[in-house]
Amino acid sequence: MSDNVYIVGAGMTPLGKHLDKSVKDLTAMAVQAALDDAGADKDAIEAAWFCNTRQGALEGQHGVRGQASLRAFGFESIAIFNTDNACASSSSGLFQAYAAVKAGLFEVALVVGAEKMNYPENREGMFEAFKGSWDRGLADQHLAALLATGDGVEIPEEYRDTGEHSVFMDIYAAQARFHMQTFGTTQRQIAAVASKNHNHSVLNPYAQYRFSQTVEQVLEDRMIAWPITRAMCAPMSDGAGALILASESALKRFDRARAVRVRGMGVSSSSNRTPEQYDRHLTRIAALKAYEAAGAGPEDINIAELHDASAIAEILHSENVGFCDYGDGGALVESGDTKLGGRLPINVSGGLLSKGHPIGATGAIQVFELVTHLRGEGGERQAGKPKLALAENGGGFHGLEEAACVVTVLEAPEQV
Repeated sequence: MSDNVYIVGAGMTPLGKHLDKSVKDLTAMAVQAALDDAGADKDAIEAAWFCNTRQGALEGQHGVRGQASLRAFGFESIAIFNTDNACASSSSGLFQAYAAVKAGLFEVALVVGAEKMNYPENREGMFEAFKGSWDRGLADQHLAALLATGDGVEIPEEYRDTGEHSVFMDIYAAQARFHMQTFGTTQRQIAAVASKNHNHSVLNPYAQYRFSQTVEQVLEDRMIAWPITRAMCAPMSDGAGALILASESALKRFDRARAVRVRGMGVSSSSNRTPEQYDRHLTRIAALKAYEAAGAGPEDINIAELHDASAIAEILHSENVGFCDYGDGGALVESGDTKLGGRLPINVSGGLLSKGHPIGATGAIQVFELVTHLRGEGGERQAGKPKLALAENGGGFHGLEEAACVVTVLEAPEQV
C-alpha cells in the first residue's frame, strides 16, 4: 500500500462552446496538457478513468466511451474504467484512481473528464439530458418535494413563467427560497456570489466568461427562476480536464517540488432527510469524511473551489463544509473574506458560474485550479501561498439534495 498519493500532472482545455471539436479532440488536448505538465509520455500511464455524462444521450455512445477517446489518443492495453456520476463524475474518477494507487494496484494513473454539452442541432436533447441525473421513476415525486422546500416565499407574478431553462435551476431556486425563509438570506447576497465569481474569472485564461459584473448587474439580468437570474447560473460548457496521479514509489520519476499530495477524500450519497435536517446534508457528510482522512478541519483550509452550479450553491456549501455556521453563508460572501485577497478565497477560477461547467469534467477542473495555486503558479489570480485546499463537487439530485458528493483536501508540495 502506498502511504501517499500525489498529483504530478494537471491540464485542461479552455471552456466554452467548442462546436468544431469532438469529445476525442477535447480529451486529447487535456491529456496532452497533463502529460506535458508532468514531464511524462503516455507510456507512463498504467490505468485510466474516463468521466463523461453526455455522449450516451447526445451521440449514442452509451458504452466504452473511455476506450473510444483514449484509444484515439494512442493508449492501448492499459486498464480503462468509465465513470458517470453526474456532475461529480471526474471527482468520483479521482477518488477511484486515488484508492487504486493507494492500494498499490497501479503506480501511475490518469483521470480524464471530457464533455460536450452544446449541440445546436439538438437543443431539445441538450435540456432533456439533464433529466438523466435523477431517478426517472421518481422524478415527479422528487421534483414536487424539492420545489415545496421553497414554499412560504412568494414568487412575483411576472417571474412565474420565465421560459426555457434547466430544471435544476428550478431546484436551486427552491433551495434559495428555503434558505431565505429559514435564515433571512437575501437575493442581494446570492447576487454577491455571482458578482465575485464573474470578477474572478476575468483573470482566468481558461474561463468561458471573462467579464466582470456588479451586484446590480447580476440582479438586473434576465430572471431564470426566482430569485435566480441568468448571471447566477452556470453556462453549458464544452471542455476537458486531466490529472495524473503517482504513488510515493513512483514520485522519483517526476518533479517532487511540484507534486501536490492528496491529503484526504470523502464521498457520500443522498439520504431520506427532511429539509430542516440540513446538518445531515450529503456535502456535510462527505466533508467530515475528508477532514478526518486529511487530519485537518475547515479552519485549516486556505483556498477552496465549491460547486456553484447556481450562486446559492456556494452559500449552501460554504456552510456544509464548515467554513461558517448554517445561515451565515450569505454574510460570509458579503464580508469580502471569500474574494481573491481575502481570508479564504473561494472559486478564484470564476467557479462554475463563470469559468464554466462541463458536467463530467468539472471535478477534475476544480482540482486543476487548486493544484495551480498550491504550486504558486496562478499568475495574476494566485491566491497567496496556500498550504491546504478543498474541492467540493456534487452531482445530480435524489430526494432533497444532490445524489453524490466528493470532497477532496489537497496539500501544497513539500519544500525541497
